[in-house]
Amino acid sequence: MKYVRNWLMALSLILSSYSGTFSAGDKDGDKLPNPDEFPVPSDVPGLLFYIQRDPNANTICYQLNTDKQGRLSVKDPVNTFWIRYTDGGERRELNYLQRKFAYGINVKDKGNASYELRSVAYSKLPLQLRKDNRNTYHVYTTIDKKECILSRVFIRIDGGTFWSPNVLYIELKGTELATGKTIVQRIKPS
Repeated sequence: MKYVRNWLMALSLILSSYSGTFSAGDKDGDKLPNPDEFPVPSDVPGLLFYIQRDPNANTICYQLNTDKQGRLSVKDPVNTFWIRYTDGGERRELNYLQRKFAYGINVKDKGNASYELRSVAYSKLPLQLRKDNRNTYHVYTTIDKKECILSRVFIRIDGGTFWSPNVLYIELKGTELATGKTIVQRIKPS
């Protein structure tokens, strides 16, 4: 129950960035948008993964935080920001509430250039930031019982209210390490 409450609180903060009427569709014959039709942030150097959700295409990006020489910031290895596609693709920093309750990441240094990442809104899903055999950082997690490199999280919302959105599912998408196949898993809130 605690996790559902945290998700609902986080989602209310998510929606605080949305202006307009709140309905994701299925009213008057409207259909919910396909997550694969949302824009993919392609011009973000060091992009680790991103989050998208209804009711618009605005995207939260998680980027490797490096200095001008390309060295990882050991104290703060992940930079998080918005790409506001509804505002012409403008980039914006997260506000305090979004960082602390919705989209922020808690980081724990595990040594050997490896970090455990936990979402402030959903700490149940462990993520690991570590290098691959080519010395490139990725975020790893388990998707559908397979070890994967995480690429996208999508939150499907269909109606509800500002403070209590109707979350249909949370979708994880990544690349399986063993096969290179795209793996997708939907988690339904309980």
